[in-house]
Amino acid sequence: MSQVKTINVFTNRTTTGTSEIIQPWGTRRTIEATVTGTGAVSATVVVQISNDETNWLTLTTLSLSGTNTAFDGAAMDAAWRYMRVNLSAISGTGAAVTVIVGSHNG
Repeated sequence: MSQVKTINVFTNRTTTGTSEIIQPWGTRRTIEATVTGTGAVSATVVVQISNDETNWLTLTTLSLSGTNTAFDGAAMDAAWRYMRVNLSAISGTGAAVTVIVGSHNG
């Protein structure tokens, strides 16, 4: 039976910055990002991958923009050893970003 595990990379983060390096389990991975706030909110989330923790590649950039909330996501079917997330921009009244990585073993 297949199993899905999740990692909360950011939970209601309100400032820009880069996450700790994570090592997702399994080969199939999903990334979801949500920005919430009051009125117009936006955020830019850059997902990076590496096999050596030194050389980083940008897997995807998620651009979130909406009224009160916005959501976006991506998927990959490759076993990169390391991942990190960079919240490179955030704006809006009370804007906060949550990023969750899901990984699947099958």
